[in-house]
Parts: sequence; C-alpha cells; structure tokens
Amino acid sequence: MRCWLLTTALLLSAASARPQALTQPPTQDETVAILSDSPSKESPHANLPDLDLPDAPSAVDTSQSNVVALAQASFQQTGDGAKPCNAFRAMKVVYYNPNRLDQVPRPCANLIYPYQKFLGTNIVIPMTWQEKGYLALHDLADPANFLTIVGISAISVAADSHSAYGPGLKGFGKSVGVSYLQDVTGQFFGAFAIPVAFHQDPRYFRMPNARLSKRILYSISRTIISRHDDGTPMPNYAVLLSYPIDAVLANQYVPGIHNDASSTVTRVVTSYAIDPAGNLLNEFLPDVASHVHVRIIFVQRILNNIANGTNGINLQ
Repeated sequence: MRCWLLTTALLLSAASARPQALTQPPTQDETVAILSDSPSKESPHANLPDLDLPDAPSAVDTSQSNVVALAQASFQQTGDGAKPCNAFRAMKVVYYNPNRLDQVPRPCANLIYPYQKFLGTNIVIPMTWQEKGYLALHDLADPANFLTIVGISAISVAADSHSAYGPGLKGFGKSVGVSYLQDVTGQFFGAFAIPVAFHQDPRYFRMPNARLSKRILYSISRTIISRHDDGTPMPNYAVLLSYPIDAVLANQYVPGIHNDASSTVTRVVTSYAIDPAGNLLNEFLPDVASHVHVRIIFVQRILNNIANGTNGINLQ
C-alpha cells in the first residue's frame, strides 16, 4: 500500500513542478575565507582537510561576529537592508536567489537558505529562538505542505473507505485534520521546542561539492548528528526525541493505531529507520531539479511527509 501511494504521489507531483532558481551553499574556499577588513588572527582550522563539511567549526567566528554587528548597526542607521523576519512574513512563500548578490535578502530568507553573503565570504548566521519558531510556522503554512496532506488524505480514503477515518467527505476531512495536527506536533517539537532547549540549528545544510559517497553517508548521519548554534557537531536531539514524543501523543488521538507499548516502540524505531529518506531528498533533489530546470517541490514535500509519517498513513 505504501509503495502504491508513493508511486501515485510521484505521478501527481511531477505535473505540479514549476521553475525556480536553486540555492547552493558556499564552496570550501568561501567558507574558510578570512575577512581582510576584520581584526582576527589566522584560523587554526585552515589546513584541515574536511572543512567542506557543514558541521565543521567555523574558521571565521570572530569575523562573522564583527561583520554581522557592523551590518546590523548600518541597517538601523540607514533603514536599508533586509526587513526583519516575523511570524506573518514567515508564513508567506519565501524565495531567495543567492546568485543575485546585488539584491537585499528577502525577509525570512535565512529560514530556507542558511548562508548569507558578507563582503568576500559566505557565513552562517545562527538562528534566534524566535526564528526557530518562525521556521516551524513557515513549514506548516507552506502551500505545498498543505496540498500534500490534502492529496495523500484523498488517496488514502479513496483507497480504503473502511479505514478508521471512515468513507466519503467526512473521512477525508477527519484524515486531513488528524494529519495536520500530527504535522503541527512534529514541527513544534522538531523545529522549535527541542532545538531551542538544546541550542540546536534545525536547518539541513547541504554539501553539494563533496563526492557522491560522502554526501550519501553525510545525509544518513544527519539522523543522529546535527549542528549546534555555534556550528559544532552535536546529537540530533530534534529527531531522537521528537519521534518518541510524536508517537506517544499520536496514541491519544490518531484513529486506528495500536497504542500499546510494543506497537509504539515499533513505530518509533521505524521512524528512525526511514528518517534518512528526507535528508537524502534534501541533499540530492535540488541536483536533479537543476538538470531538468524545475523545482519539484511537491515531490519533495510528499516524500518528506511519507518518510516522517505525518500524512495520515501510520504504521500499526
């Protein structure tokens, strides 16, 4: 059933593809570049061979702080620069083209593109606790996210009218409501509450310039390894803790699932096992889209939702 639903979702989603420029993270040389106008000593990480890993400690921490402080002061004095992100702007469609360096970044652009261009280098600006909340709101309000939930709920109810949700429009509405509530729970804990508590950056950092095998291993490892707000590696508490929390809460309101301890543990372990699917999509789907000159956003959202179990299709 899951394979049939996945195939149908892919066929429906391919028709919804639309052109859009892709964002790329900085190269290794840009990441480790030292700003000549900032007073800082030579980085001790300059000769390390694996600095292309996004989780490697930044070689320009001091320079980053100086440049960001100067930029913020300039924006406050002149009124120019990027508008601040807020809850309302975060729920809009956010688009950012990093190749257009002459343009001021759109509000909330850092939610989807973590790198910012300052002078001669790309740097990562850590998220505040408010911005982590904005990221959760952005993911929930994403039209593709909502259409994905609606589409898969329609498919699942049409495929099995005798499910716990029931047949017809009533069953469809119930499936959409439950699926969206699961999504709210997952975003609240996975993108906001847990990252704030553990000072974790909930964004995924691609590494498109590395060799294929390294990218695959990196994507899979992101299930258990994440990035601290200061750029250092840390356990991925957002994933390790949010799946058990989601499973326990789902026992209270999701119809048709077995809420005994054994079934709950099975669902949690299965979620851990398929979690890398979302990371692999985030890592490689933009490469595929760049070759066909489209951004298949609906495919990515559908597969992410299926992988995360937030679409009304639940393991018993």
